[in-house]
Amino acid sequence: MGRTRALLTEKEREWLASDATEAGSRKYQVISEVRNRINDELSEDIETLAEHHPELLSELRDVACSDD
Repeated sequence: MGRTRALLTEKEREWLASDATEAGSRKYQVISEVRNRINDELSEDIETLAEHHPELLSELRDVACSDD
């Protein structure tokens, strides 16, 4: 089974890592799309995990908040 994305697609990672002049306006579109995912879908996912599976929420926090 193939891997699914967490927050960014491989192409979005490339656009975000590229020079702004090289990526053009697409980089800014990706930033907006990711910001919307964080504020909308991710917030909703966190609420669902908190209510129904706090252990998974703890794992998410460990990964997202690590100092690495």
